[in-house]
Amino acid sequence: MENNIVKTLVLTGYGLNCDNETEYGFELAGAKVTRVHINSLIDGTSVLDDYKIMVFGGGFSWGDDHGAGVIQAVRMKTSIGASILEFIEKGNLVLGICNGFQTLVNLGLLPGLDSDYQKRSVALTYNDCGNFIDHWVTLKVNPESCCIFTRGLDQLELPVRHGEGKFYSDNKTIDRLVDEKQVAVRYAMPDGSPAGGKFPFNPNGSLYDIAGICDPTGRIFGLMPHPEAFNHFTNHPDWTRNKEKARRSKAEIDPVHTLGIGILKNAVDYIRNS
Repeated sequence: MENNIVKTLVLTGYGLNCDNETEYGFELAGAKVTRVHINSLIDGTSVLDDYKIMVFGGGFSWGDDHGAGVIQAVRMKTSIGASILEFIEKGNLVLGICNGFQTLVNLGLLPGLDSDYQKRSVALTYNDCGNFIDHWVTLKVNPESCCIFTRGLDQLELPVRHGEGKFYSDNKTIDRLVDEKQVAVRYAMPDGSPAGGKFPFNPNGSLYDIAGICDPTGRIFGLMPHPEAFNHFTNHPDWTRNKEKARRSKAEIDPVHTLGIGILKNAVDYIRNS
């Protein structure tokens, strides 16, 4: 049974505030989860070699004082950057959610073009609306994407809560991400068609409606919406209506195996079957 245990590290500390939700979500997905303070990795108390999945969760690392995810990226790159690269080279998985996504792009782990995991070529910057956004969005999954985390998924709804979530880069880089199938999820209209930059369906003005991207291997994934925050059907703002629809159609609602947990379960299953 030991070989079936998927050990997952969820970062905590310095303003990260979604670690408990993320731990719970991955436990529902079947992983054995440990919340590890960033300092424990830096001082060697904890080592990445003990884990197969590493999660950069949401929050406001170091208060986002110099831009979202900037200080965390600098802190980790200058102390354990080599260890993170070795972790990736071994075929392990990395997930960045919201502030974690921001950290991954600042580290250069995403988009990882030409297998360069240190070059920063995209950004997540201030929302076009100028405000912090906290609402649910519709996402459309790219079925051609190599992303491991989104396999078998089509359309889902997740909450966003961020002030700096606009995905931005030059046209050449975005075209390349699209061509190489690294755009894993996009903001969409309720019917699944592209949001086309329309607010609030695209909540931040992200170019090409990009909500999440992966690296060329599909093993590193970052997204602004929070899959761990949809860990029970009652998390959804329309849960009472959905429950009544299910009752009238004599369908059953699985309370915990939501599409949000499905993203995490894809990662766990991949490691377990590797």
